[in-house]
Amino acid sequence: MKHMAGFSLMAAPSMAFVSKLAAAAPQMKKDRKSLIILWMSGGPSHMDLWDMKPGTPNGGEFKPMKTAASGVEICEHLPTIASQMKNLSIVRSLVTNEGSHERGTYLLHTAYAQNPAVQFPSIGAIANQQLTPKELAIPGFISVGRPAEGPGFLGMAYAPFTVQNPGQPPQNISPPSDLGSDMQLRERLERRKLMFAKVESQFVSENRGEAAKSHMDIYKKAFDLTDSQLKLVFDTKKENNGKEMNAKLADEYGRDSFGQGCLLARKLVEAGVSCVEVNLGGWDMHNNIFSSLHGGRGGNRMGGGNADRLDKGFGTLMKDLADRGLLESTVVLWMGEFGRTPRINQNGGRDHWARCWSVVLGGGSIKGGQVYGSTDSDGTSVKDDPCQIGDVFATVYQALGISPDTEIRDPLGRPRKITGEKGGTPLKGLI
Repeated sequence: MKHMAGFSLMAAPSMAFVSKLAAAAPQMKKDRKSLIILWMSGGPSHMDLWDMKPGTPNGGEFKPMKTAASGVEICEHLPTIASQMKNLSIVRSLVTNEGSHERGTYLLHTAYAQNPAVQFPSIGAIANQQLTPKELAIPGFISVGRPAEGPGFLGMAYAPFTVQNPGQPPQNISPPSDLGSDMQLRERLERRKLMFAKVESQFVSENRGEAAKSHMDIYKKAFDLTDSQLKLVFDTKKENNGKEMNAKLADEYGRDSFGQGCLLARKLVEAGVSCVEVNLGGWDMHNNIFSSLHGGRGGNRMGGGNADRLDKGFGTLMKDLADRGLLESTVVLWMGEFGRTPRINQNGGRDHWARCWSVVLGGGSIKGGQVYGSTDSDGTSVKDDPCQIGDVFATVYQALGISPDTEIRDPLGRPRKITGEKGGTPLKGLI
C-alpha cells in the first residue's frame, strides 16, 4: 500500500467532503493559491517549441505561428496553447549550465545544486508547507505520472503523494473485496482507525518530536483518501461534485496519460491541493526529433508526437482554469531539466543544452502575453536579460503570494533561501 516512503493508505469516513468543498468553493478560489508544474522529463527542445529560429541552419523543420498575444510566436504544432498565450509568458533566456539529467532535475526542482550533506526541498514541497491549510483532507502535494522530487529536510509531512495512472484510483485506495461485504469492510476499517488514533496519540504525547506528529498527520490524510467521496477527486470520469465529466472536454485534454493528468491537476487544485506536478516524458530526443515531436516516432505524421500531446493537455488546462475562474489562483509552470542544442546532430536530433533555453509560466499574478529575455539569431547565446532558476522560482513564489525572501532552516539551524543559494529576484515585467 505504498505511494511514497512512509505513506500507506488505510481508511476512515469523511462523508462531508464534497458538500463542504462546494460550499467553500468561492472563498477557496479567492484565498487559496495553487501551483501546477508541467514537468517535461528528458529535456524538451525549446528551439522547436518556444524560441523558433526560422530560416537559419538551426531552425529545424517547423514554422512559427502567431498567437493570441501580439508579437509572440511559437511552434505551428501548438495551436491550442497559441490560443491561450494571452495568459502565458515565455522566459527565453534561462541559464542553468547543468546538462546532466539527474543533476538538472534536482536543480530545476530545488534551485540548489546537489549536495551530499543537505537534501533541499523541492518547490512543490515548499508550496505545500507554505500554502496548505491543516484542515485539507487530501495531501497538499500530489505528483502525477512519476514520483516528484521530495521534501528534503522539510520532512515527510510535505512529501508528494504519487498517482501513477491518472484517471484510475491510486493503488490500494480500496481494501480487497475478499475481506467481506461493504458493511464489514467499513466496520473493519473503522476499528483500525480507532486503534491507529490511540497508538499514534500516545506516541505523540510522549514528546517524540516533530517526526511523530508528521507521521500521524500523514496517516490521517491517508485514511481520509480511502473514503468513497474523496475518491471522486481522482476519478477523471466524474467532476468533484459527482456529475459525469464532459466527454468533449476530456477529449480536448487528450486521452493519453499526460492529457488526463492535466485534467486531474485541474480537479485537484479545484479541491484545494497546493501543488500538482504532471509528467510528460520522452523528451530526450537525440534522434529523429521532428517526427518524435509531431506525428510520433517512426515518421508517422498523424499527430501523435510529444508536441501534439503537450498542446492538447497544456492548452486545454489553461482554458479550463480560466473558464472556471481558477486561473487567478493557480500558477502554471512548464519546464524540464534543460533544453536542447541549437545545432541539429547527424542523427536528426538535438542533444543536451543548458546554456540558454526556455521555460513558460502563467496564472496567478503573472502577466500573460509576455516574452522575457531573448537569444541571439542562431540560439547559441543569451542576447538580452539572462536569468537563473532562482529568478524563475522568485517569480513563481511571488505570484503565489509567498515572499521570495522567505528562508527555511535546515537540520543544523542554518537559514536557507527558498530561491537557491544566491537567492533570486522576480523577473521584471512578469508580475
